[in-house]
Amino acid sequence: MRVFKQICIIALVFAVASCSMIKSKRNIDTMPVAQLYQTAHQELKYGRYAEAEKDYKRLIARFPSGDYNQQAQVELAYAQYKDEKPEDAYSTINRFIKTYPAHKHIDYAYYLRGLINFNRTGSFISEMLHQDLSRRDQGYRLQSFDDFAQLTRRFPGSKYAADARQRMIYLRNGLAQFEINVAKFYLKRKMYVASAHRAQYVIEHYQRSPETGDALAILARSYKSLGLDKLSVQVVTVLKLNYPRHPYLKNPDWPSFTPLWKRMVPFANFH
Repeated sequence: MRVFKQICIIALVFAVASCSMIKSKRNIDTMPVAQLYQTAHQELKYGRYAEAEKDYKRLIARFPSGDYNQQAQVELAYAQYKDEKPEDAYSTINRFIKTYPAHKHIDYAYYLRGLINFNRTGSFISEMLHQDLSRRDQGYRLQSFDDFAQLTRRFPGSKYAADARQRMIYLRNGLAQFEINVAKFYLKRKMYVASAHRAQYVIEHYQRSPETGDALAILARSYKSLGLDKLSVQVVTVLKLNYPRHPYLKNPDWPSFTPLWKRMVPFANFH
């Protein structure tokens, strides 16, 4: 008898749960726009990004215009971004920017688009492990920089502008470092015209980056290797004036291309 009661209780629990799920689904499908938005927003607030995405899509499909629809598009892009769906997030926010260029939160839309691309730029380690640095795509970095630049140019007083400027500095330095890595890549292979070209590009486009000193050094060494001694001396003069402690000034073979395993200290030396 006790076993029978337990089976009945379990069956009742499952029945109630099933009814609750059906009721919940029906409620979602019939919710007014304000309630549906609040439901999606709560999912987003508590980090249930996949559920939030579904609810925002329901809202956008059921209510194809109005303030709630527009806000849902922005928050849908954010939910997709947080759920690590950058392609979907970029498509959503880019469509919003094109459709509502005068929206009151358009500054945030540019900022979010910049963040989406910023997080797709890859890691430093992945760059260093890439064998042919000259072929690595920097499109996401450039696009992210452009997104933040548009934000700071069009909305200099936006509350997102300060963070965007800091990210632009980081991206600029990363782009400059990429060019230096490629220049070193060519220098190592004695492709001096190519290394000089990359170094000159950094000097012209990233003057305020920390990599400018390296660019001058690579340019000087490339010119010297090409037999352009006069140009090399001129570049070294500029290097001395602006970066008097640069290692190239003491070591004309900088940068060193000694294999990493030869530069490592043996484990036996650690105590």
